[in-house]
Amino acid sequence: MTDKTREFRVGGVDFRADSESGVIAGYAAVFNSPTLIGNSFREQIAPGAFSDSLAQKDDVRALIDHDPRLILGRSSAGTLRMSEDQKGLRVEIDLPDTTIAQDLRKSMDRGDVDQMSFGFRTILDEWDESQDVPTRTLRSVSLFDVSVVTYPAYPDTSAAVRSLEAQRPNRGEVRMARLRMKRGLDLRKINQGR
Repeated sequence: MTDKTREFRVGGVDFRADSESGVIAGYAAVFNSPTLIGNSFREQIAPGAFSDSLAQKDDVRALIDHDPRLILGRSSAGTLRMSEDQKGLRVEIDLPDTTIAQDLRKSMDRGDVDQMSFGFRTILDEWDESQDVPTRTLRSVSLFDVSVVTYPAYPDTSAAVRSLEAQRPNRGEVRMARLRMKRGLDLRKINQGR
């Protein structure tokens, strides 16, 4: 099914660093991680859902809470880099030297903000209505933004500020795994209570 309407999915923390020049890194979307959308249906993202959009080099903006006035980066400028891996849509945003970026960085350093979202148009989706709550699987989407957000729809997404030093392989991975495991356990308890 093709749908040209804009949709937003608001989705923990990879690692943090204390360098003033930072990069936000994390996942704007995670594959095969069902979430309840508006108490009416479950949604999950299939691996490869972003591959066409990435291959076509869609001009995607990095924003705060999907607000176009709060821009952090842009793919066509090289300040936003995105890729798909086995986990999901990985993003890296070079923080600009602006007041909004500094404010965001402080909120992220405190742990107040640590998740991401993505804005998209559906190219191809599939619906499974065999259960009481239908499940939508996004197979192909066209991206127009990724955002660091306050309220996630997909709780498994993540965003963290890191310094260039912290980008070395394996640095922070243990902390990241512990935080993800803790968040996952907490979220499972919440989801089971629904």
